[in-house]
Amino acid sequence: MIIIPAIDLKEGRCVRLVQGRMDRESVYSEDPVGMAKHWESKGARRLHLVDLNGAVSGKPIHRPLISKIVREVSIPVELGGGIRDLETIEDYLSLGVKWVILGTAAYQNPDLMKEACRRFPRRIILSIDAKSGNVAVQGWVEVVSMKAVDLARQFEGLELAALVFTDVERDGMGTGINWEMTQNLVRTTSVPVIASGGISRVEEIEHLKRLEPEGVIGVIVGKALYTGQIDLEEAIRIAEK
Repeated sequence: MIIIPAIDLKEGRCVRLVQGRMDRESVYSEDPVGMAKHWESKGARRLHLVDLNGAVSGKPIHRPLISKIVREVSIPVELGGGIRDLETIEDYLSLGVKWVILGTAAYQNPDLMKEACRRFPRRIILSIDAKSGNVAVQGWVEVVSMKAVDLARQFEGLELAALVFTDVERDGMGTGINWEMTQNLVRTTSVPVIASGGISRVEEIEHLKRLEPEGVIGVIVGKALYTGQIDLEEAIRIAEK
């Protein structure tokens, strides 16, 4: 299991939001490139980038900055936010992004998801963001009637690289991941799962390792790294022991 530091981009800065709300942000760095290099120097094996402005607007906003981050680090990068068509997917992959994350696009346009997996096998990650068990889209602004587990089942059998599951209501709150929903999703799908949303203590990482044999391959950590609640090097030791 790997620890994946999150770098959320908003107006050119590295921020963390509370429950995905764009009006509740904490700025942790004016230099996202420097932050990416910092996490790499601490032993991160992968980075999780999100174009927050892109997620809300439905189109790439931070492409030049993302390109620079990819060039400046040697570890692979997964990227989400504002990716709604094959051209954008291909463009980001050509920049050196290792995995492209589709969430809103997967829900709104299942055929796009299927074609993307066909054209770029093992390079697409399905993002399932949920509020009270229902899928949240458009940068978590809109909650739809579909259940998270049903969205996962819809794409079973595709050549996905992984599935990222986030409980939006816990994201940025430091209250711990939604263990029950994460466990349920892991047991619903054969796709490797990356857990996300609310991780605040290294003990939770130890707890998550119990699901590694069932398919949890990683955990995204954001706010807890920036506030110092979790030390990245210690978290990596626990995850990889």
